[in-house]
Amino acid sequence: MIPTGSPHSQARGGSLAGEAPKRRNPTPWAQGDSAASATRITPGNALRPEDIALAAADGTARPNEDVAQYALHLGDDALVLAQRLGQWISRGPELEEDVALGNIALDQLGHARSFLSYAGAAWGKSEDDLAYFRRESEFRSAHLFEQPNGDFAATIARAFIAANYQYPLYRELSGSSDPMLSAIAAKAVKEVDYHLDHSTQWVLRLAGGTEESRRRMIAGLDLMWPFVGELFEDDPLAAKVGDAGVVPSSLKAEFDRTTGAVLAEAELAVPAHPMATGGGRHGRHSEHLGYLLAEMQVLAREFPGASW
Repeated sequence: MIPTGSPHSQARGGSLAGEAPKRRNPTPWAQGDSAASATRITPGNALRPEDIALAAADGTARPNEDVAQYALHLGDDALVLAQRLGQWISRGPELEEDVALGNIALDQLGHARSFLSYAGAAWGKSEDDLAYFRRESEFRSAHLFEQPNGDFAATIARAFIAANYQYPLYRELSGSSDPMLSAIAAKAVKEVDYHLDHSTQWVLRLAGGTEESRRRMIAGLDLMWPFVGELFEDDPLAAKVGDAGVVPSSLKAEFDRTTGAVLAEAELAVPAHPMATGGGRHGRHSEHLGYLLAEMQVLAREFPGASW
């Protein structure tokens, strides 16, 4: 596992990423240490999905329809990515990396639980209802996250893209006018900071390793890069949520700058492939998501309401 504290993570604390935005609305759920994470020591008093469900039950946290849809988008991205990363457990190239990928998957699953719990509060649904009892066309995840893992380098390429997207997204969302979105993002950005450092170090390591590792890293980037464009496409929902959310296109310049700097250091070219058509935000997915959901949902659908 590559530790945090690299020059790249240090730069994010300075001028490269800028200062964290000031919250536009005080966040009552952000009391205590919000750095709970599968990849860091969990203090035990950070915002939990259970806290969100309780706040929804007593009526103190209930998003409007547009904010709920926005939270659903973010939750679906994290849920699908968590499932893909979880497929690496017991298959990692080395034991420590097996643990690292599993921990990142757990972080993403935690983000998904929080966003889905909040979204479900608008419709009287639980996180499990949204995760296990929706059809493929009802998911709003971007195509990047549902792509098969491929080899380790392809997985790192996807993780590198995802983290460079999620880090500025959650940083900006921590200043949301919606208190619950702000609290969820403030916790998530601390975790994604590690994910970003981890994937960056592996891009550099694979690109600077053997001829074979470099070839695989280039192939992985070529495979995943066509799905970048969809992440930064604006849609009417971004305008509807206003300052409760983040306009996707506003993050693209920073993404280009940070990914470009790492690829330049690795002596790799930014892939120049045409962008894929996308459509995931509107329920149009590749054939890969259906298989992933079938595996993920089978137990809950076979035994609905079961507990143990």
